[in-house]
Amino acid sequence: MSSGKGRLRAAFFFCAVAASALASAQDTAAGAQKAQPCFACHGSNGNSAVPQFPSLAGQTARYIYLQLRDYQEDRRADAVMQPLAKPLTRQDMLDIAAFFAAQKPQSNAFKPDPERAARGKAKADETLCTMCHLGNFAGQNEIPRVAGQQYEYTVKQLRDFKARVRTNDAGNMTSVARTLSDQDIEDLAHYTASLY
Repeated sequence: MSSGKGRLRAAFFFCAVAASALASAQDTAAGAQKAQPCFACHGSNGNSAVPQFPSLAGQTARYIYLQLRDYQEDRRADAVMQPLAKPLTRQDMLDIAAFFAAQKPQSNAFKPDPERAARGKAKADETLCTMCHLGNFAGQNEIPRVAGQQYEYTVKQLRDFKARVRTNDAGNMTSVARTLSDQDIEDLAHYTASLY
């Protein structure tokens, strides 16, 4: 009987510690302070006004965390992002990710062409994009939200995956991007930019 109680106490203690760790793992308020250097490019609410820089509002927290870690560990290259990520602690990255994930995505200035967006949807259906990015392209876990993303940024990322300039994924995006023409890439970016 006592060993059963001991196991029960140990299980309860483990659950309490795990719940406490989970609750403190991400701090949105702290993230708002730590994200201050990010605002110049990504906007204070994570909705970038600059077409070359991605919007981070509503992005999955896990994706943001993993990208920051990849910049820090030189698995993803960018002359601006790598120096900014280097001094961040794991907690900093979790907090920044939590902050941006909690922000509401807003439409940007880009006006998608309806005909190109329709072709982009057809290509997305053909290449089964929704298997990873989900039906509304809101992303999940380490798969990014691409709905409403900046057009120019999306085009660049797809081209970089195709050219194997960007390789910090499991190879899925490279495999898909290699099948895309330049027109396909632009059409897909029109389509995803039209989603919210």
